[in-house]
Amino acid sequence: MFDVGFSELIVVALVALIVIGPERLPRVARTLGALLGRAQRYVNDVKADIQREVDLDELKSIRSTFQDAAKSVEQSVSQVGGELQAAGESLNQSISGTPENKAEPTAAQPPAAAAADETQTASAQMDLGLESKAAAELAAPKAQA
Repeated sequence: MFDVGFSELIVVALVALIVIGPERLPRVARTLGALLGRAQRYVNDVKADIQREVDLDELKSIRSTFQDAAKSVEQSVSQVGGELQAAGESLNQSISGTPENKAEPTAAQPPAAAAADETQTASAQMDLGLESKAAAELAAPKAQA
């Protein structure tokens, strides 16, 4: 800021010694030093406040960038989820759209698939048989009582 050299400081000190006098000069120097210290602390506090505000602004801009990125990722995930759900629904419709009568193998159906269908049909009939047998056992004790 100021270009004050050593020779200029000696001139200022001599003028102060002559004007103020040797008795009051130490007290004035202490007071002047304390005032300069306060001024330096005040300037440092202002600099720190300005730096904090700049950092806060940078953090806010980074935060908004991350929020925008998160929104775009969320939109793309929901879009992909919708596409997967639509694909799943079309698969479910194609599976449920197959013919229900599978007891006789058709020419388009391989024998292994026909055997698997027969196994499923047989297991379903066994389940029904077990259920009716269990229902009969539950009804039998009531009839005996």
